[in-house]
Amino acid sequence: MQYLLMIYGNEADSKTASKEDNERMYAAYGAYTQAMKAAGVMVGADRLQPSATASTVRVRKDKTEVLDGPYAETKEQLAGYYLVEVPDLDAALVWAARCPGAQHGTIEVRPVWSM
Repeated sequence: MQYLLMIYGNEADSKTASKEDNERMYAAYGAYTQAMKAAGVMVGADRLQPSATASTVRVRKDKTEVLDGPYAETKEQLAGYYLVEVPDLDAALVWAARCPGAQHGTIEVRPVWSM
């Protein structure tokens, strides 16, 4: 079954992190990604641009509204994701707990609804 591991973090914190802290985080994500590939569970992954680059689209009464920037002001923003193929939710939760982002942010785990 496929699960999306959505990585949420505070963008302001990452902007003020030291070069050394950022290098450690990049190395941790590199090792995590390699572990997922070696285990054969990773289907895909990407880091997202900052939420200020987002556009939000909605249609109300046949009128399209486009808003620049994030839709909601929140403490944590969606920073990236991993799509994994694992036997069950328990396995997805184990991988989510290993994600470096779980140490300072939140990992939301959601099953993919196949179309």
